[in-house]
Amino acid sequence: MSAAKKKTKAALKAKLPATLPFLVEIGTEELPPKSLRKLALAFLEHFEAQAVAKGLLPAGSHNEVLFSPRRLAIHAPALYPRQPDRNEEKLGPAVAAAYDAAGSPTKAAEGFAKSCNTTVDKLSRKQTDKGERLAFTLDIKGEETAALLPGMVQEALAKLPIGKRMRWGEGAAEFVRPVHWVLMLFGDKVLKTEILGVAAGNKTHGHRFQHPAAIAVKKPAEYRKLLEKTGKVKLEDRDGTLASAIGGLVIQAAAKVKGKARLDEALLAEVAALVEWPVPVLGDYDARFLALPEEVIEVVLQGQQRYFPLRDAGGQLLPHFVTVSNIQSKAPAEVKRGNERVIVPRLTDAMFFWDLDRGAQLDAQVENLETMVFQKELGSYANKQKRVGALAEDIARRIGGDASLARRAAQLAKCDLLSNLVGEFPELQGSIGMHVARANGEDAEVARALSEHYLPRFAGDHLPETRTGQALAVADKLDTLCGIFAIGQKPSGDKDPFALKRAGLGLMRVLLEQQLDLDLMDLIRAALAAQPLQGKAQDAEIYEFLLERLKAYYLEAGIRPDVFEAVKAKQPHRPVDFQRRVQAVNEFLKLPEAAALAAANKRIANILRQASGAPEAQVDASLLKLPAETDLHEQIDKLKREVEALAQTGNYTAALKKLAALRAPVDAFFDQVMVMDPDAAVKNNRLALLASLNALFLQSADLSLIQVD
Repeated sequence: MSAAKKKTKAALKAKLPATLPFLVEIGTEELPPKSLRKLALAFLEHFEAQAVAKGLLPAGSHNEVLFSPRRLAIHAPALYPRQPDRNEEKLGPAVAAAYDAAGSPTKAAEGFAKSCNTTVDKLSRKQTDKGERLAFTLDIKGEETAALLPGMVQEALAKLPIGKRMRWGEGAAEFVRPVHWVLMLFGDKVLKTEILGVAAGNKTHGHRFQHPAAIAVKKPAEYRKLLEKTGKVKLEDRDGTLASAIGGLVIQAAAKVKGKARLDEALLAEVAALVEWPVPVLGDYDARFLALPEEVIEVVLQGQQRYFPLRDAGGQLLPHFVTVSNIQSKAPAEVKRGNERVIVPRLTDAMFFWDLDRGAQLDAQVENLETMVFQKELGSYANKQKRVGALAEDIARRIGGDASLARRAAQLAKCDLLSNLVGEFPELQGSIGMHVARANGEDAEVARALSEHYLPRFAGDHLPETRTGQALAVADKLDTLCGIFAIGQKPSGDKDPFALKRAGLGLMRVLLEQQLDLDLMDLIRAALAAQPLQGKAQDAEIYEFLLERLKAYYLEAGIRPDVFEAVKAKQPHRPVDFQRRVQAVNEFLKLPEAAALAAANKRIANILRQASGAPEAQVDASLLKLPAETDLHEQIDKLKREVEALAQTGNYTAALKKLAALRAPVDAFFDQVMVMDPDAAVKNNRLALLASLNALFLQSADLSLIQVD
């Protein structure tokens, strides 16, 4: 190879610097398990955003976030060792203000030159939308990555979603938990810095009991394997690798007693955030406790102890469970006994309370609801029960349910709040009411509705299936929403003390997924009218709040925001009707004619908006001069009656598919016809023609709001 070629190759190599791996680990006291994953993902997100903005991250990089109960870590396999050099253009004052009448620079020009560390004669000029201005291009040399990384880590940590930060020792540092060590390597070099009051080094720490000693990390790539092999710490990642492995361990342990565990994702994630060295433990409890309602056993085992209850092949609970220990004990039998022993008093108490509750009459508590405050400005639970009862009856009639069952279910719905079991285990409200109602001989659908009206309790939860349960669920959620809005305590920012966002989303899910074709605005007005306080909330405000919940629901389902907005523009008050329109627009967008017709709708909307005055109500066929406008008018007339009939029956998908046939005449019209004709009569007639076309599409949605590529 010639010397010249070698020189060229070296120059090219210099422009594409090699990358170096980066590792940071923040070692802490035990982090909150329910928010650990959220903290870890936010740490990576904020770090990556900075790395991209600073030009440090090669395209296609895959960075790891790794975490355990005592650490948050990021491993970036490849970062550029320094930022790329870049040019940055600065704009100065207008040229007219930069020079005086004699052509000499003014103080404005001199000040701008000084801010750019140059002289006026080296400034350039640039034409902008605000006129000609002085300009200067700065040559900015990229900084060394090693110098940037400490600040990037500190900024990422500062942005973590931590509700309340802690202080420890005598320092001023604040974090979710006290920090004990910081590991920070770039390549094989330690970055000498201080993070949250702790000097960074190259040492991590293993399992608190199985390997508490420090472990030196020489290379970022060896970190995860080194911790597992030497430190006895298995790290979780964004893919849920550890949670998945724990699920496998639970399945294996359950098989020893021919049991099956329901691997709840939230529970697996929480257990993965509680242990660093998972070891499954198969435990037992006295079979006499199986006389308890299943929900009670599950709350004790799963909700309170993070155990996995086991069921047989027929779905019946077994007197066994699997828990996950955080240590490989030398005395596993003692670990098993300890986990069994801790649940005995809880189950014993539950059995005692259940015997008391099932022997009592649920409706005997109705009068006592007067003493239980729902909200001080909205009255007692007895007041709420009366409001909900009237609304539930009305809803039941509308959806084909039994109004008398809805009335009875509403009367009993909150009675179990006064039961012994719910007093001990609040999360069992509704379930205990259902079981006691069955023991009392209440109608089966009424009993089931007492549990169903709380559904859905969380995202992805199942929905009420009985008509009585559906009517009661809708009425109860609406009463809470309208009542809290009426007293002026609607959600603000992240503050939602009454969980109205969850209630709103649950309400919309029940209406949509159970196909309850109800007028939401009518229901809101009825619920508002029943509140003890009036005037602090408008029906439109609550409707808009619920539409925001609906928007989030659709975004989660993959519906484009512009599709939602196109339907929202029509303000359909029936969520089921809203759904039909969304589905219709989605199907329409799959057609080859969709993009052109959406663009045409946008053009029509702009033309009609800019036209002075409202267009004529009718098109005058005698004023149609050109074949293209005559053809479009005939095609609209031909489709009008059929499209309107389809829209009126809610078949918006078929209506929009019919309108797809208008693409050719619409294209021809805009190619060959000038709408703003000099003749006012002709112009107004063409505007009327476009208005009639627009009205046909508006039967389903406002397609002018669809974003066209």
